[in-house]
Amino acid sequence: MAFKYRKSIKEDIDTFPVRYLVGGSFLLSLIFTHKYSFGEILWSFSLWLESVAILPQLFILQRTGEAENITTHYIFALGIYRVLYIPNWLYRYFGEGKFDYIAVLAGLIQTAVYSDFFYIYYTKVMQGQNFELPV
Repeated sequence: MAFKYRKSIKEDIDTFPVRYLVGGSFLLSLIFTHKYSFGEILWSFSLWLESVAILPQLFILQRTGEAENITTHYIFALGIYRVLYIPNWLYRYFGEGKFDYIAVLAGLIQTAVYSDFFYIYYTKVMQGQNFELPV
């Protein structure tokens, strides 16, 4: 707190139009909701937004072509967190008889978004190399 750090956001690289993610998530929350109450629409909105929230970070990785190890480990941990929802869905379906199609659909979309990153992470970082996108 005693030192000022230089701004780490690079406006020429960080140009992802986030408004499309927010607007699309809002539209999906109006279409796919259990009931039209304020709380349910907000809950649905949060699921849809979470499923695409990593896209700006992946966009920057695509633009720069590489990332620091700490960044790739963080993105990997976020992806694994979401993949671990799948056993939860299976438990809830078989153990409790509950199936939430909105959570499952949003989670599958998010897992698909991460799939390319997982492949590159495994083939590069887990092999001891730096994270670089193939040219």
